[in-house]
Amino acid sequence: MTWIHDILAGAGVGLVAGLASGFTGTSPGGGLVIFSVLLLGAEQHVAQGTSLITQIPPTGLAGARRYWQSGNRSPWPWIVWIGLGFLLGGAGGGYAAAAVSDAVLRWTYVVYLVALIAMLLLRSERKDTGSEATSRDELPRLPLVLIGSLAGFSSGFMGIGGGLAITVGLAAGLRVPQHQAQLVSLIFSVIPTNIPAAWIYWSKGLIVGWPAILGILAGLWIGTDLGARAANGVSKSALRKAMIALVSLMALYMTTKALSSS
Repeated sequence: MTWIHDILAGAGVGLVAGLASGFTGTSPGGGLVIFSVLLLGAEQHVAQGTSLITQIPPTGLAGARRYWQSGNRSPWPWIVWIGLGFLLGGAGGGYAAAAVSDAVLRWTYVVYLVALIAMLLLRSERKDTGSEATSRDELPRLPLVLIGSLAGFSSGFMGIGGGLAITVGLAAGLRVPQHQAQLVSLIFSVIPTNIPAAWIYWSKGLIVGWPAILGILAGLWIGTDLGARAANGVSKSALRKAMIALVSLMALYMTTKALSSS
């Protein structure tokens, strides 16, 4: 039956995206977009709308709990200011995405991923010259709002959830410890800040069928928990290398997809 196939395919998409999300501490959007295209055969706009819709439920709750139980903490002022920026950027990104072609979205996605890889590489190669930020006083509001705005815009424009921008912005830009930055990112997969962008895609019918969505949600719940469980057993250096590898593979795939569609 078609609906059984859609549920199983969706579960596969959600499981892989959830594993990557939990292990690297990013929202699952990047994996959801790519694997929705690869496994479900969705067009770019539909893959992005599906990604945003399936990130509204708190699928990252189990993963965030794993990080929290391991002693990582996320000051609430960080969440408030990043969340404010996220809401401002999300709606703008959603409307902008609806006005451009699939090809533009794919190439924008590639450029975005390459920029994040560069930041991660610079972060890993730079020698530590001081302590990492761990308190509210060391993280002024404006950079947090800017990180949230970038995450929100990328979420709406590329349908990826914004978690990569939050993790990289905090870890590479503001020198927050890697595990702590990943916890903050996962918290934003619990808080439905992507609702404005998701509604724009929803209103235009840019999502896959409900059987596939239900499968994705089930896969996300399981995968995120397993990924976070594994992440808490490795070093921050290993996590950073894993994130670089993941983002590099995502960029390579989207480059191939963009070239084949040109």
